Amino acid sequence: MSLAHGYAVHDNQAPLVPFTFERRAVGADDVRIQILYSGICHSDLHQARDDWGGALFPMVPGHEIIGRVTEVGANVTRFKVGDFAGVGCMVDSCRHCDACEHDLEQYCEKGPTYTYNSKERGADQLTYGGYSDHVVVEQRFVVKVSEKLDLKAAAPLLCAGITTYSPLRHWKVGPGQKVGVIGLGGLGHMGVKFAKAMGATVVMITTTPEKGADAKRLGADEVLVSRDPAQMKAHAGSFDFLLNTIPVSHDTNPYMSLLKRDATMCLVGVITELDPPLYGSSVIFGRKHVTGSAIGGMAETQEMMDFCAEHNIVSDVEVIDIKTVNEAWARMAKNDVRYRFVIDMATLAA
Repeated sequence: MSLAHGYAVHDNQAPLVPFTFERRAVGADDVRIQILYSGICHSDLHQARDDWGGALFPMVPGHEIIGRVTEVGANVTRFKVGDFAGVGCMVDSCRHCDACEHDLEQYCEKGPTYTYNSKERGADQLTYGGYSDHVVVEQRFVVKVSEKLDLKAAAPLLCAGITTYSPLRHWKVGPGQKVGVIGLGGLGHMGVKFAKAMGATVVMITTTPEKGADAKRLGADEVLVSRDPAQMKAHAGSFDFLLNTIPVSHDTNPYMSLLKRDATMCLVGVITELDPPLYGSSVIFGRKHVTGSAIGGMAETQEMMDFCAEHNIVSDVEVIDIKTVNEAWARMAKNDVRYRFVIDMATLAA
């Protein structure tokens, strides 16, 4: 065991406070990573406030981890001491079900082990996340990070990045396609960057006209203000794919009118009910599809990291001192960030 230091919440009303805990010893297949940067995801706040149920306390959030390898187990072949490495939303799975055997660990039939707010496989020990100085993870659930990338801005790739990359790849987004990205936040800004790099014509779909200039800076070819009936009518039936990143319950029906026949809208943000409900007519007329996607498997996450290195894609980030993390959470709750907070973990020891 090794002593670790981080920040934790102790109940669903509590602020983040300094916390000391134990990490497991490095096993034969494990990698120990000194955490350099930890991204802040909106789900950190949801989990800590128990918005989705099942919160386990004390909770050390953080599943967008970039760091340096400081120790490897005897069987580790993919990493050596000194390598840059990343850890995302999962640190284990059953490894034997159909999903795991097809490199889709995020859909593990027995449930993946999450980086925090979960329990170690076959044990009662809680998993603790990236708001800490180091982490120990089995090598299958660690990705290599290229030195070409800006490490602090690469941290959100481990969640916001793979969450948007995976559906774009699965539905084969590419040249000649018109792709709409709905919502310009932590997920949406990555969706714009990826879709553009894949060769699609990218339309940023937003309720806020003021975001138009930033959307184009990020790579959008056009901006569609969804509250403008004339603009919605002009784009009706013209999209090959819609990536819907809105994180809260909303009316999906107007967006369905934008799709071509047989085209798809993929939900990656909202996990609660759709309100108002989706009308049957929205999918029946035009044989349209509504689907969803959750992060990505480890092989695809590595593919995404390599794609980012090749195309120089990282997140737009605001780096903070961990001692201001509660203020950052308050700002994030008000959508006052463009587009991702990242904690400089060196400030933990300062």
